Amino acid sequence: MLTVEQAMASQKANFETLLGLTYKAFEGVEKMVELNLTASKAALTEIGDHAKAVMSAKDAQEVMALQSGFVQPLSEKTAAYSRHLYDIATGSSAELVKAIEEQAADTQKSVMGLIDNASKNAPAGSEAAVAVMKSAVAAANNAIESVQKAVKQASEVAESNFNAVSANAVSAAKTATKKR
Repeated sequence: MLTVEQAMASQKANFETLLGLTYKAFEGVEKMVELNLTASKAALTEIGDHAKAVMSAKDAQEVMALQSGFVQPLSEKTAAYSRHLYDIATGSSAELVKAIEEQAADTQKSVMGLIDNASKNAPAGSEAAVAVMKSAVAAANNAIESVQKAVKQASEVAESNFNAVSANAVSAAKTATKKR
């Protein structure tokens, strides 16, 4: 049977977990804001420098050369920015998933403990009901593990696709720049 102290301890642990998850999510947002500010500042500086160079060009050929020289690094920087943003997002979500998995494992232990305690105090002949409850908890845990594995596999596929698209975009920009 669940005591008041156990219920309060569980509520406290759940609140601390929620607070920890909130801090982790906020850290991810903070990293994204920092990345965006840094990238924006760098972009403004580069655009200003490029505009000054274009305005001081002596002829159209020099302008074309400046434009070509600007496009390729821009695509590489965009790919790097996207990669960094993706890394922040996946890192933050990995931390959240890990914390949630730990909480789920703790909850599973608590539920199994409650079932064990209930079975000790249960009247004779209730063994079948206890076995059904344990079986249901085990099935739920297996389902959760299957979902977690599927999510991890999907994340790996998404990362692989992201890397391929980034590499192709940079390659295409290099090819387009060379053709000019």
